[in-house]
Amino acid sequence: MNTQDTLNLALDNKYLLLTPGPLSTSATVRRAMQKDWCTWDKEYNGLVQDIRQRLVNLATTAVDQYTTVLMQGSGSFAVESVLGSVIAKHEKVLIINNGAYGARMVQMARCLNIEVVELVYPETSAPDLAEIQQILMDENISHVACVHCETTTGILNPIQDIGRLVKAAGKVWIVDAMSSFGGIPMDIAELEIDFLISSANKCIQGVPGFGFILAKRERLEQCQGLARSVSLDLYDQWHTMEQQNGKWRFTSPTHVVRAFYQALLELEQEGGIEARYQRYLNNQQTLSKGMTALGFERVLGNACTQSPIITTFLYPASPKFSFQQFYESLKQAGYVIYPGKVTDLNCFRIGNIGEVKQQDIEGLLSAISVYCQTHLHLNAVTA
Repeated sequence: MNTQDTLNLALDNKYLLLTPGPLSTSATVRRAMQKDWCTWDKEYNGLVQDIRQRLVNLATTAVDQYTTVLMQGSGSFAVESVLGSVIAKHEKVLIINNGAYGARMVQMARCLNIEVVELVYPETSAPDLAEIQQILMDENISHVACVHCETTTGILNPIQDIGRLVKAAGKVWIVDAMSSFGGIPMDIAELEIDFLISSANKCIQGVPGFGFILAKRERLEQCQGLARSVSLDLYDQWHTMEQQNGKWRFTSPTHVVRAFYQALLELEQEGGIEARYQRYLNNQQTLSKGMTALGFERVLGNACTQSPIITTFLYPASPKFSFQQFYESLKQAGYVIYPGKVTDLNCFRIGNIGEVKQQDIEGLLSAISVYCQTHLHLNAVTA
C-alpha cells in the first residue's frame, strides 16, 4: 500500500472523538480552514479583533474590565505564558493540585524559578477550603492558581468558593478553565478571576493551534517587563494586538484562527454557552446512566462534583478485559475514547464535549454493550 492509499484509508475511517480535546468538530468548522490568510492583512487582523471581543462578551457582562490575549501553541503554552508573565521574581504562587494539570502548573512554575506553595489532594478529592484559607494567611503568597475542570477524572473544582477566599486574602486569582470555558456558564467578573486560560480546541469546538487568556485589564497592564520568555510574553503579545489592531507578534495559526471564528458563530447559533452546557450535561447523564446499566463504575464518588466535560470509569472486574482490545473495538465501531490518567487506578475516560449529541452517546453505549457480550461474555443491555 502506497502513501496515498494509506491517506485515503485514514480519511475513509471516520470516527467520533469522545475526548476532552482535540474533539470532533463540525464540517463547517473544518471547511473554514480551506482558505489561506495573510497575517498582515487588515481583514484577517479585523477577524482577530472580533474574536477577542466575542470572547470577552462570552466571559462576562463587565466587558470594560476585561481583555483577551491569543497565544500560539497548545493550552499548556497559554498556561505557561500566564505563570511566566504575571508573577514577579520576588512573588510566590499557591497552586492547588488535584490532578495531572495542576501538577503540570507546579512543574512549569518550578522550571521558571517561581517560588511555589503546593497544596496536593488526591485526584478523586475536592480541595479542602479550610486548608486553603489557612495557607492564604501567608502574606508572601501573591498569586493563587487552580484548574477548574481536571480532566484527569472529570472533577469540577469549586472555583467560586476558592475565589472568595483568594480575593478576601488580597491575592491574584488565576484559573485554568481549559476544558470548561464555553461549556459551563460563568461570569469571570462575578467570580473575581484575574486571569482565565482556555484553548481553541475545547468547548468552543475549534481545532488545536492556540490558547487564549481572558485578563482583567488593570492586572495585565501591571505585567510589563515581568516575562521570563520572549515567545510567551503575555504583556507584549497583548500590547501588540492592542496597538496594531489584532496583529500577532509572530506568525499566527491563520487557518486555526479562521476555524475558531466559525466555531464562535456556531456557538452563538446553538443558543450560547447555556444551551451548549445543557447538551453536554445531557450527554454526560445519558452516558453515566447507560454505563451503570452495563455494569461500569464511575471513579468519582458523590462527594465530588462531576463535570459534564469528561467521565472516568473503572475497568470492569472481568479478567478478560483488555483496554487496548476495548479501545480498538470501539474505534472500529466509530468511537475513540481516552485511556485513564489517575495514579494507581485502572480506568478509562469518555468525553462528552465537541460536536456530539445524545444519539452519538447512545450509539457508543450500543457499541460497548456489543463489546461486553462478545469479549467479556456479559449479557449487558443498555438502559
